[in-house]
This record gives sequence, structure tokens and C-alpha cells, in this order.
Amino acid sequence: MNDGVNGVALAVFIIFFLAVTVIGFMASRWRRAENEHSLDEWGLGGRSFGTWVTWFLLGGDLYTAYTFVAVPAAIYAAGAAGFFAVPYTILVYPLIFTFLPRLWSVSHKHGYVTTSDFVRGRFGSKGLSLAVAVTGILATMPYIALQLVGIQAVLDVMGVGGGENTNWFVKDLPLLIAFGVLAAYTYSSGLRAPALIAFVKDTLIYIVIAVAIIYIPIKLGGFDEVFGAASEKYTAAKAGALIPAEAGQWTYATLALGSALALFMYPHSITATLSSRSREVIRRNTTILPLYSLMLGLLALLGFMAIAAGVKVTNPQLAIPQLFEDMFPSWFAGVAFAAIGIGALVPAAIMSIAAANLFTRNIYKDFLKPDATPAQETKVSKLVSLLVKVGALIFVLTMDKTVAINFQLLGGIWILQTFPALVGGLFTRWFHRWALLAGWAVGMLYGTLAAYGVASPTQKHFGGSSKEIPGIGEIGYIGLTAFVLNVVVTVVLTFVLKALKAPDGVDQTKPSDYTADAGDPGVAVELPPATAGSAH
Repeated sequence: MNDGVNGVALAVFIIFFLAVTVIGFMASRWRRAENEHSLDEWGLGGRSFGTWVTWFLLGGDLYTAYTFVAVPAAIYAAGAAGFFAVPYTILVYPLIFTFLPRLWSVSHKHGYVTTSDFVRGRFGSKGLSLAVAVTGILATMPYIALQLVGIQAVLDVMGVGGGENTNWFVKDLPLLIAFGVLAAYTYSSGLRAPALIAFVKDTLIYIVIAVAIIYIPIKLGGFDEVFGAASEKYTAAKAGALIPAEAGQWTYATLALGSALALFMYPHSITATLSSRSREVIRRNTTILPLYSLMLGLLALLGFMAIAAGVKVTNPQLAIPQLFEDMFPSWFAGVAFAAIGIGALVPAAIMSIAAANLFTRNIYKDFLKPDATPAQETKVSKLVSLLVKVGALIFVLTMDKTVAINFQLLGGIWILQTFPALVGGLFTRWFHRWALLAGWAVGMLYGTLAAYGVASPTQKHFGGSSKEIPGIGEIGYIGLTAFVLNVVVTVVLTFVLKALKAPDGVDQTKPSDYTADAGDPGVAVELPPATAGSAH
């Protein structure tokens, strides 16, 4: 690894960083609304984004710096098992085609800003809504932290901040500056900032991957050499393989399926979705977003290339930044580092906005200040978005990076437990609200305890997300096992509670709400300002 500062790469990185900073602050003037003091405007961009803006925003939201660093890092360290990310992103798009348009329609009809808003309106339960909100916030925090880890990995490889013995303030100063800029333009521009910056981020990533997938194999002697070197390494180390071993196939399959079910349960995925201007925009995006899965497959191959290039790092998360440092000219390494760095800023901004919206709408307004005005909601959400980012920064600076990664895996287990209430509620009112809450609690408890019992070479607890599936005996994804328990408890208790005629709550929605479009009569975003305000 380079012990000095790569001046050329750093200069290119800074130029791109300054450019997106300017874009971030200018975004507040883009499609400016007459009334900016509402969560619709600050937190959802006025629900006005078309097909391409939504596509870049969702891509920037889902394919993060962590994706750029961690997927090929998993290949580098463990072989083809790391490719689980490719099939799960293929599985997810037919799945979301079935329910995202329905969620968009009912949310626009009633002015819902978060998934918890919908759950409360559908099941008439503030308790269930609070459970979904708290889960979303908890699952999002380590995800934001990992974006900062991605920036830190790039800074480490460029030699910025000094070595391990450097004063902590000097070492972390570049990350603190990046955090400060991110916090400032998110506070100022809301969701419009990452929406605009996503164009730059995704363009850079596509360019870097297109060049890398051609240029690096040529320098290494072709793909035969790349795969041959990887196979030799795995054979010698007796860890990893070019294809998953039979013993790991249950883990691979359950992790892919569970991750697919969880991806659009994350608050930031829904925030980007609800920012679009029509139901048709969502339907189009579910058909063109798979282009990112093609990119992800090519990106994963960089893990094999890092092996063939002889990259040696103690932390696998540094493998791809180090590959770019070693193989690319300094100026293009700077472009690649900028792609990763900006790839962290976009999702971190969206995630902090999504978490803040959950707190504001489903904790602050529901339980602390029910008569909060739209302006007060917006102010609280802006402040909470700052606190969320500060929390993520403290997490990164005070804990080992492996801990951050494993807590993000735990977040995936947690967020999957909101699936029955959200997706189930979009198609049926049969589930009882108390049964859904009990199922959620069982899934959360089992998933947390099971993950707590998983050890790794570096951690005694929370060392992974796979464990033996009870009754089957195979090793599988804890989140999917917890989800199955969640559904079983929900179904059984629903039968029991309905038999006991337990109060079922009031459903504020009606069937036509789930197919409404922006131009239909009565949809919230089309109403006169006074009426639209009352929908919140």
C-alpha cells in the first residue's frame, strides 16, 4: 500500500468533491416550490421526479459506496459466495413491480411520507406504526456508517490523514470535512441534493467499471489469468472457491432471497420511490433498474482481479481502492476514488432524510406533538437528519470497521421483519394489527439473539448473519428464518384474535386508493394547497 499521498489522485478527487458540493447547495433552487416548509418538499423533493431522475436517485440510493467496496471485497476474501448480491438484485425487481406502484398510489392519495404512515392508516395502530419506524431507524444507522467507511477506505489508500500513529484529529479530519459538507447541503436542499448528485455519481461509476473491466484484464494477461490466479489462491488458502461449495448453497440461496425481500423495506428505498411524480414512473423504473444488476456483476469481478494483481491488504474493504491505486494511472485512480466517495454521499444523504422523516412523522408527531404544523415537521426533520449523521460518524470513529459491517447485516435481519405489515397490508386487510405486532416482536427477538450467538475470528458476538435453520439442519440466513417465524406467528394469532373478536382498528384506505395515479381526482398532490395540507 502506498505510504505517501497520491497527489494527482487526491487533486482529481477534490475537484469532483467540490463540484458535487456546489451541485448539492444549488439543488435547493431546482424546481423550488412556493411552500418549501413541508416534508413533501424537503423530504420527498415535492413528489415531482420523472423517470430518469427517479432511476438515477434509486440507483444512487441502492448501489452505494459500500456496494462498490464490499461486493468485490467479499469475492476477494471468500470467492464466489460473494456473488449472492447479483441474484438478489435480479430477484428484487419482479417483486417490487407487484407492490411498489400500490404503495406509491395509496401514499399519494393520503399524503403518506413514510411506510409507518401507511401502516398506521391501514391498520389503525400507532403501536405497529411505531415498531416499523423504530426498526427503520435502527436498520438505517449502521448503513449510513458504512457509507462513511467507504469514504474512509478511499482516503486511506490515497494516503490522506497519516498512519495509525497520527493524532486522531488529523487522521480523521478529511472524513470530518466530508461529513460536514454532506450535512450542510442535505440540511439546505433536502432530497433534491442527492437527486442531482446521483447523476454525477452513477455516470462516474459506469465509466470506471467499463474501463476497469477492459483495461485491468488486459494488463493482467486476460481473464484466463485472472480466474487462474483466483483459483490458485483459494486452493492454497483452503478458503473460498470459484463456485460455491455444496455445503454453502443453502446459505447462498437464503441470503439472496432474504436480501431481496428486505431491500425495499429500507426507509431510503421508499423515500426515493415516493419522490416520483406518477405511478407509471415507478413501473418503468422496475423494468430499467436491472441495468444496475449488470453493472454489479461486472463490479464483483474486480475481486478476482485484485487477487490476480497481487493486492495485499489486511482489511478486504481496502482491496478495490488499492487495486485502482496499483493498476490505473494516478489521474484515473482519482476518478475511481471520486466515484466511490460520491457513491457514499448520495445514499448517506437519502438515508439520513428517510430516518429523519420516520422520527418526525411517526414519533414526534404521533406521540409528542400531534398538532405540529408542516413547517415544524420540516424543521424537526432537518435537525434529526443532522443527529442521525452525527451518530453514524461517532459509530465509525469509535468502533472497528468490522463491527459496523456486522451491525449493517443485523439491520438487514431487522428490516425484513417489517415485510408482513407493509407488503401484506398493501394486498390484504386480513392480518390483525396485534398479530402483526407480535409476529414482528418474535422475528426481531429471534433474529437478534441468533445473530448475537454467531462468532467470527474477530468478534465473539454478531460475527455474521448465517446460522443453522431449526428443524432443517442446514446453515441459512438468520433474517429469512426470523421472517418465517414472524409470518407463522402472525397467521396463527390472526386466526385466534379474529375468533375472539378483538378490535381490529380502522382502515383509512379503500381499494381504489391502491391504483390511483397523480392525475386522478382526490389524490393528495393534486389538491388545492389548503386541502393538501390537511392530508398530512
